[in-house]
Amino acid sequence: MKFFVDTAEIDAIAELHALGMVDGVTTNPSLIMKSGRDIREVTAEICSMIPGPVSAETVALDAEGMIAEGRELAKIAGNIAIKVPLTWDGLKACKVLSGEGRMVNVTLCFSANQALLAAKAGATFISPFIGRLDDLNLDGMELIADIRQIYDNYGFDTQVLAASIRSANHMSDCAKIGADVATAPPAVIKAMANHVLTDKGLDQFLKDWEKTGQKIL
Repeated sequence: MKFFVDTAEIDAIAELHALGMVDGVTTNPSLIMKSGRDIREVTAEICSMIPGPVSAETVALDAEGMIAEGRELAKIAGNIAIKVPLTWDGLKACKVLSGEGRMVNVTLCFSANQALLAAKAGATFISPFIGRLDDLNLDGMELIADIRQIYDNYGFDTQVLAASIRSANHMSDCAKIGADVATAPPAVIKAMANHVLTDKGLDQFLKDWEKTGQKIL
């Protein structure tokens, strides 16, 4: 499973990239706002650092506006994936932009039917939002499984990009189900290394080592 990092913070991306933990980046208007930087400037910097797909989101609500904005965002770098919402106009924009050979990430997906439409419209990525479904006491992982089954049934090339990841368990569950990609905040990716038994074992090793009176350096 590929890891995309869901942030526009350069330092956080660089740290994970140095460890080989970043296959791509996803941004959205909220993340750009948190970064406090110009969208073109910060996106260009991310694209120069990460060779994989970097999602940049349109903000227009009509198809014509999304297409125009998408073409403008695509000028930033060759690895831009244009992000459009899963609305009827978003699907129209996806069809045009993907037909031009551009990567398109269709976001805010909450049903298998929506995912099927996105694949038919030529989406490169479909972004089902797990955490937001869980917030409504719905099973976000069930949606990932449903989309995976549908895409496999018919050989769609659209990649399942699990989004709205809230925990390390979400990451492993997505991997078991077969999501192609999971995008998560840096803190969630780093939390995957944590386990109470690892901490407990390390503490005991250090206590025992101290008793030996030895040093390695």
